[in-house]
Amino acid sequence: MLSSAIYASFFFTVALLVTTAYFLMGGLPLLTLKHDTPLDARFVRGFFNVYYRAAFWTSLGAFVSYMLWGRYPFAIGVAVNACVVALLRKHLLQAMQQLGAQIEASGSSAIRHFRRVHSAALSVNLVQLVAIVWGLLWLSQQLR
Repeated sequence: MLSSAIYASFFFTVALLVTTAYFLMGGLPLLTLKHDTPLDARFVRGFFNVYYRAAFWTSLGAFVSYMLWGRYPFAIGVAVNACVVALLRKHLLQAMQQLGAQIEASGSSAIRHFRRVHSAALSVNLVQLVAIVWGLLWLSQQLR
C-alpha cells in the first residue's frame, strides 16, 4: 500500500519538472535580445528571479513529500537542487545586476559578459532538467 505522501511527491516533482522546462524554453529566446540596454538586463534578471523562486519552493515541497514518503535519496536530490537554486539566485542575479548597470557605460564588454552569465544560467537549468528526468526514470524502475 502506497503512502498518501506519494501524491504530494508526484505533484511537486511534476511541478518542478514543468517549472524547469518552462523556464528553459522561455530563457532560450531571451538570448536573441541585444542586451544593449539596462532594461533588457533587468527583464532577463527578473525572469530568472521568478524561476529561481519557483524552483526553490517546488524543490522544498518535493523534499518534504519525499521525506514523508520515505524516499530519502530523492529527498536528498531535491534538497541539493534547492541549494543549487538558492546559490544561483544569489550569485547569478547579483552578477546580472552589476553587468546590467555597466551595459550603457562599458558597451560590448558588459554585453558579452551578460550573455555568458545568461547562457550559464540556461546551461545549469538544462542540467537540472536532465537530473529531474533521470530521477523520475530511476524512480519508475524502483516502483515496479
